[in-house]
Amino acid sequence: MKISALKLLEALNCIVGAVVRDLSGKFSASTKALKPSEVREILALTENRKVLSLAGGLPGPEVFPKEDLARIAARVIEELGDSALQYSPTLGVMPFREAVADFVRQRGVKVLDSDRVAVTTGSQEAIYLLGMTLVNPRDAIIVESPTYLAALNVFRYFGAEFIPVPIDEGGMRTEMLEDKVKEARSKGLNVKMIYTVATCHNPTGVIMMDDRRKELLEVASKYDLLVIEDDPYSFFVFDEVPFTPLKTLDTEGRVIYLGTFSKILAPGLRLGYMIADRQLTRTVELAKQMVDLHSSTLSQYVALYAIREGVVDKTIQRARTVYREKRDVMIEALEEYMPDGSHWFKPKGGLFAFIYLPSSVDTTDMLQMAIDRGVAYVPGRSFFSDGSGSNAMRINFSYLPPDKLREGIRLIAEAARDYIKAKASGS
Repeated sequence: MKISALKLLEALNCIVGAVVRDLSGKFSASTKALKPSEVREILALTENRKVLSLAGGLPGPEVFPKEDLARIAARVIEELGDSALQYSPTLGVMPFREAVADFVRQRGVKVLDSDRVAVTTGSQEAIYLLGMTLVNPRDAIIVESPTYLAALNVFRYFGAEFIPVPIDEGGMRTEMLEDKVKEARSKGLNVKMIYTVATCHNPTGVIMMDDRRKELLEVASKYDLLVIEDDPYSFFVFDEVPFTPLKTLDTEGRVIYLGTFSKILAPGLRLGYMIADRQLTRTVELAKQMVDLHSSTLSQYVALYAIREGVVDKTIQRARTVYREKRDVMIEALEEYMPDGSHWFKPKGGLFAFIYLPSSVDTTDMLQMAIDRGVAYVPGRSFFSDGSGSNAMRINFSYLPPDKLREGIRLIAEAARDYIKAKASGS
């Protein structure tokens, strides 16, 4: 009997823990809501194996500005000395916060006079702090279906209910929004906010059309909802698709804008940011004081110098070119290798594609077959708040070189065909 890779990892963890001591009775009740990230589990499982990983959202290492960062890091320590190595304010180093505000303004993101920039340890911490400060048990959050799985895990931990809204090539189908809100309220749910990756969506790569963005904000205004605009990928738009940031369209200060330097400089710096009304950033500041006091001072100064010296812009330009080439290689390979009945949206940008295999395929069940062939992906079910999407998978195209990317897709398709044959034969 075969056991899935994730089940095997879970079993091994349990065995190791049991040898030492069973501490489960000591854990708080809230830990029952903790759910492992399939991405992180798969990365751990494949770490020491010769596996082509299309699982993690990893930037291509060839775009990292390693020489520039080495030079900048040395200069920061030489020129700023103790300041760069010392504790710093919770919201972040002021020159860096000002540089972030200017950086996003230059890219068409409106920053209001009442807004403040809060620096976070990656944008994932920003999502956690928002869950911590905004979500009560049974609060309802509108999400795309599918959506970013780690955001679902955070909000679920704080007791949120989800209102899924399907997407198509134009992004969230906002014509459904108002009816979804009314239905949720009729069930007694407190609909609090909308979470969206509107631009270069994770996991599908689509971009929400501007008329839908405006409709989303109209519904948010009518029902007094906050909007979290999670925007890690808009620097990597490959096709000519006009769009306006929700933060820029917002006239009422209800959009919370999240960004990150993980994709445009280096994820190892662990720098993200939130731009929102000062009332909200003040509450987030108090929460962050309990979580980690502040994000890395040294990383903030390194990123500040990188912005000032054009390193960030240079990295974005190179990454966009590299990732567009890889996107095109991926699409060609999907069209050549994937079994009949598969479908996907062509990513307009970002780092991912979301593939639907024939309905008979369960991609969680199929994962071990793929790993045995030397390739990994993320099963699609975790991207859906309602647990659907069993025949879907997310693949990352930014990390592997083009030839390995093509080979990885071929291996996935081979595993899918074998899985379909096995199901048809009843084995």
